[in-house]
Amino acid sequence: RRSGQYTMNHDHSKKTPDGASFDRSGSQDSLDELSMDDYWKELENIHETRGNNHEERAALVVKEPDEGELEEEWLKEAGLSNLFGESSGDSLESVVFLSTLTRTQKAAVEKRVETVTQTMRKKNKQHQIPDVRDIFRVQNDSKGKVCDGSEPSTVRTSENKSETQDGTKGPNFSLGMDEQKTPAEDMPFSDTDINLEISFAEQAANLKDSSIGKMCKGGGGDTLLPNFRLPKDKTGTTKIGDLAPQDMKKVYSLALIELTALYDILGTEFKQQKAVKIKTKDSGLFGVPLSVLLEQDQKKVPGTKIPLIFQKLIAQIEEATLETEGLLRIPGVATRIKSLCQELEAKFYEGTFNWENVKQHDAASLLKLFIRELPQPLLTVEYLKAFQDVQNLPTKKQQLQALNLLVLLLPEANRDTLKVLLEFLQRVIDHRDKNKMTLKNVAMVMAPNLFTFHGFGSKTIEQSEFVMAAGTANVMRFMIQYQKLLWTIPKFIVNQVRKQNTESQKKEKKDKAMKKLLKKMAYDREKHEKQEKTPNDADVPQGVIRVQAPHLSKVSMAIQLTEELKASDVVARFLSQKSGNVQTLKKEEVFLYEIGGNIGERCLDDDTYMKDLYQLNPNAEWVIKSKQS
Repeated sequence: RRSGQYTMNHDHSKKTPDGASFDRSGSQDSLDELSMDDYWKELENIHETRGNNHEERAALVVKEPDEGELEEEWLKEAGLSNLFGESSGDSLESVVFLSTLTRTQKAAVEKRVETVTQTMRKKNKQHQIPDVRDIFRVQNDSKGKVCDGSEPSTVRTSENKSETQDGTKGPNFSLGMDEQKTPAEDMPFSDTDINLEISFAEQAANLKDSSIGKMCKGGGGDTLLPNFRLPKDKTGTTKIGDLAPQDMKKVYSLALIELTALYDILGTEFKQQKAVKIKTKDSGLFGVPLSVLLEQDQKKVPGTKIPLIFQKLIAQIEEATLETEGLLRIPGVATRIKSLCQELEAKFYEGTFNWENVKQHDAASLLKLFIRELPQPLLTVEYLKAFQDVQNLPTKKQQLQALNLLVLLLPEANRDTLKVLLEFLQRVIDHRDKNKMTLKNVAMVMAPNLFTFHGFGSKTIEQSEFVMAAGTANVMRFMIQYQKLLWTIPKFIVNQVRKQNTESQKKEKKDKAMKKLLKKMAYDREKHEKQEKTPNDADVPQGVIRVQAPHLSKVSMAIQLTEELKASDVVARFLSQKSGNVQTLKKEEVFLYEIGGNIGERCLDDDTYMKDLYQLNPNAEWVIKSKQS
């Protein structure tokens, strides 16, 4: 193929006889045209396998949306469908939600509501169509606060000339969201620190407005990957998997709005793709939707979150040794892969498949085949293009922030499977001295498997193939290198969830009080007042928390909060007790949870400072339990 030859002609000039050129450390890997060879070879292998394995499959059709349709879909995904259409009157819940948004997030929502309402007016639908200004005025009037207008450009995006964005804040951003004022706000953070306390889009807007932005340019193409790190957060880092499902739903909506706001500020178009449903296999291993696979696997292994075949293929590759030269790069024989595929389909679940026949390179080829054959890409139809477009963002930090938000948007099954894949790829890279597979090589070989998706038709891919190849290989590198950061839920989003929960609870209290009045129930007044006066921590003195472990011990513990007390100390103190079945437990099996108050449930990391967290959520209960219970 044309570009393939272009890279291959120069190929040998790079390699020294002793292979020394491979020994550069992973972080120093540069992506240049000469090193694209692995990518094109992989693409050829893929075409060859496809040629041999060509059962006609319906390509996944990606639908071109009508005007306003994308925005309407976006508002639904963000949980804001009641801002338009028949249910537009019922937007009290949305008002709570909107009151927790940052300026840039609000601007992103306004922009989409504006498009939808204009489209509806054009189509002359008979709904009462709210004016976008009214939706946001509800909260702003309640406080009467208007921004001083000194920073209009932080809110307006290049395409958005709407005069409604006065940048007003919702009521009391008391949870770390009112720090978004000065452009140089995040300067104490060094260039390689990822600031999770302030909205990414706000940081981008501030950078845009200050001269600082000029220094940090440098998109995907240049050599070094910075050593990004997360500064310690005293209230604990929240990882994906630490929050209860009802809070994760809110995280999803906020991540979608935040990502859109970030792309708006940076002038990159954020478009979710929409897949038209196609008939897919409802059993088997290859070419089966992840959800179907997991359903059938959970009957065999309850609670499994990663397809069994995927786990087994990785285990099979690791069993040999990760030191094999060219691992993942050297393909298995195409005809053998095809027959192994058929045999696995027939015998895997029966347990009669003979794994001893599977050579290591075959297992690696089968693993890649599994990813490619998924009826919808592992990175999903909706977001595959957004993952690719990360390469167009101006700075590496912004690319990382966008990837972080995209990972939060993936469905659980896709995210869990991607995590296991990235962890495995990192283990391969850890053996690069022996297997000659550096971060760059692995990214080159894996990118075509995750990004060139059969459903999108090959035309678009052919046209800008070279650019796309380098770009997706870069995104792949980022995902492998920074995977630990990508599975973190930014603190500003967790704080917005806390704020929403607090506001909703207030609203619920008002509603309940209203109902009680309406029913005029003849409660004994005194009983009623007594009930009101029993907050759950009445028996606990100031500065002390009560820690319970209902699954493990009958005894609860009162623990005095000190500046230095961490979650790990609380767990250790509990485990040193002699009661219940505590002795049988290991430290890594149990965690301290923050439950209730302004969060559904959150598993605390060991380094959480309890006093700081208690101040953030004084009404929480503190429970020790294992992740399963």
